[in-house]
Amino acid sequence: MVSTSSALQYMRFEPDGHLRVYHEDQTQWYDVLTQYINDGDCGYPTFCGNYSICSNGQCICPPPINGTNYFRQINEMLPNLGCSLVTPLSCEASKNHILLELQNITYFPFSKYPPYVNPDYQDITLKTCTQACLKNCSCKAAIYDSSFNVRNCYLLSQIFSLKSMDEETKTYFNVKVYIKVQNIPPRQLQLEIILGSSLGSLLVLFLLIGIFAFLFWKKTNADEVEEYCLDHALGMPTRYSYHDVQAMTRNFIKELGGGGFGTVFEGTLIDGTKVAVKRLDGLSQIKKSFLAEVETIGRTHHLNLVRLIGFCAEKLHKLLVYEYMSNGSLDKWIFHKNLEMSLDWQHKKKITLDVARGITYLQEECRQKIVHMDIKPHNILLDENFNAKVSDFGLSKLVDHEQSQVVTNMRGTPGYMAPEWLSLVITEKVDVYSFGIVLLEILCGRRNFDRSQPEEAMHLVDLFKKKFEEDRLLDLVDKYSEDMQLHGEEVVNTMRVAAWCLQNDFTKRPSMSMVVKVFEGVMNVESDLDYFFSNGPLLNTRAGVDNQEVHIIAATPLLPSILSGSR
Repeated sequence: MVSTSSALQYMRFEPDGHLRVYHEDQTQWYDVLTQYINDGDCGYPTFCGNYSICSNGQCICPPPINGTNYFRQINEMLPNLGCSLVTPLSCEASKNHILLELQNITYFPFSKYPPYVNPDYQDITLKTCTQACLKNCSCKAAIYDSSFNVRNCYLLSQIFSLKSMDEETKTYFNVKVYIKVQNIPPRQLQLEIILGSSLGSLLVLFLLIGIFAFLFWKKTNADEVEEYCLDHALGMPTRYSYHDVQAMTRNFIKELGGGGFGTVFEGTLIDGTKVAVKRLDGLSQIKKSFLAEVETIGRTHHLNLVRLIGFCAEKLHKLLVYEYMSNGSLDKWIFHKNLEMSLDWQHKKKITLDVARGITYLQEECRQKIVHMDIKPHNILLDENFNAKVSDFGLSKLVDHEQSQVVTNMRGTPGYMAPEWLSLVITEKVDVYSFGIVLLEILCGRRNFDRSQPEEAMHLVDLFKKKFEEDRLLDLVDKYSEDMQLHGEEVVNTMRVAAWCLQNDFTKRPSMSMVVKVFEGVMNVESDLDYFFSNGPLLNTRAGVDNQEVHIIAATPLLPSILSGSR
């Protein structure tokens, strides 16, 4: 039985493979499958998507068989989305259907108890089972279970995540998995390739002509439309010419930093005020980032948000002029390896409160709710008095206050992205999760993902969970700061705020205004916290750089991600 409550409830089969029961107010009440699954994430039906094989929490496509690759990943950057057939199945060409046996692979229902089988397919031979699947066009896979002196055949019209057999499964179950694929005869394949190449060449030629014509038209009109919109928008900051910006930066002579979409230079206004000038480099995505930055931060004014003084939008030149923050970004102060760069506990408490207040303003005090989408130490700047200000609104999204959730493209930095990004249905609580990661990094003096650490300590969130279970959270306190060690008990108490922000269920995370109240001492942390956190999407990326040094913008979960350096 799932529930004895009289309140209205509903059940939802979610993208991560969990079957969850919710109350009518959308709060989670029960995870149905948990009691039946004892082998981690791989035991859930859609953890790795259709046709994909789950092995130790990693998702891969079935390997090539006899030199032929029948499967491919839907999205190489998001392996959990699953795989698809290289050649889709066709009932009209069912004579070319074959079954491929996947070695040492099982299906998720065979992890604990054999599932129910149709009586028509009980006690039959393996050959009868496979032939039955080949004769039935709707059959996508055949699973033959000869465990425990039975011979059962399962014909599947839909194939979810597969999984590698562990030694225990091999001992108790004798399961064979056969996947149906379309086998194109060589002659037919050659003819299709010739026809496809010819038609494809003509199509590409017409397409190129159309694209060039469209780009020419767009080029002649886009700049005028963009400049008109910026000039006529209310509350915009000062607009500078490119010549003005060259003068204030002395032709971009002193570089302050770079990465991501552009480079930041030091500049000086006519009245002697120091500024930081960000020059954006790139094409269409840079234009989106530029417009988002101007439209968002240009109309917001708060003590804990970096002020946008002006901008330049002159043909291909896109530049942003900010107030100057002499102590740079937070990351260089908390990921230090020497005492000279160490911040004491009072400074760190002040910085966390400043950041929390800045995010609270964006989410609760603006006319439209602003979800920043990229809260991380690189985007928190410090002035000469170590006052912290949130910066870089190039990925932000405006949301109406009456909207509880929005569907949007995936954006942010791996390692700081909340788990719900995988569904692309998000709330402002994604910023709360990112703040929780940043808070944990400040308290521990290390990155969330650090390749220089031993393998078992690379992921700070996992280490946090482990130390909590061992009641040794003091081990995590920044070891490079003697002052932090002296205030170890208070630091550990603050870690509970981070844990509150990192709850897997976003409805259980606090609002940022609640976090501010906790820091101000007028509210307590929720007592019933779950310390079994989930890492956000792409945390295991193998892009060749640490997850803190890239950010992702994916138009849909089915398109390749666009990665760039930190901003």
